[in-house]
Amino acid sequence: MTRDSLRAIFSRPTLDVAPELLGMLLVHAEPGGRRVGRIVEVEAYLGPDDRASHARFGETARSRPMYGEAGRAYVYLVYGMYDCLNVVTGPIGAPHAILIRAVEPLEGIDAIRAARIEAELRSRRSLGPADVERIRARIGRTPAERLAAGPGRVGAAFGLDRSLTGSDLLDPAQAVHLEARPAGSPTLRIETSKRLGIDFAGEPWVDRPWRFTIAGNRSVSR
Repeated sequence: MTRDSLRAIFSRPTLDVAPELLGMLLVHAEPGGRRVGRIVEVEAYLGPDDRASHARFGETARSRPMYGEAGRAYVYLVYGMYDCLNVVTGPIGAPHAILIRAVEPLEGIDAIRAARIEAELRSRRSLGPADVERIRARIGRTPAERLAAGPGRVGAAFGLDRSLTGSDLLDPAQAVHLEARPAGSPTLRIETSKRLGIDFAGEPWVDRPWRFTIAGNRSVSR
């Protein structure tokens, strides 16, 4: 699938794009190899009227990337610790985006695990040798399918940060990019449910069924 054809997919209405993003691949290509994962969980955020969206305050320095071209990255930091990856969707000027909540690791598992350890050590302060060993042991025994189960874990596992904001995720020449679902992939059974962690938005936004998951996949966040 060409970059133009992918762009056409992401330029469509966000609730149409979200289920098609499932099964696509998130790739971080490095000189030593590739980290690759299958996207298994996403959440849609639909512009200024959506009280759970960062666009609810209008165009700000933080939300400006959401107003740009479909297929671009929007990365934000939560709790001062976790970088979360979103893909801009819809036409230019409409601040819609889809949060990538969970990824099933497929390639570069050792590099993904090492990145998770490095990110957690970097986020902590005043760690003693015993603390470091506990973190290494805990992530070392985490099953591969759970290493990127959650939006903060996706960011850590794939080495994502806010410097990625604005980059073209549909450009295969970029180190971090998306790839189309592999040819011959089986048909996915997709489930919808309400988005997580947005109680502050109130109704009707809390119960909108704008979270999309691959049914039964063990990498979906808890």
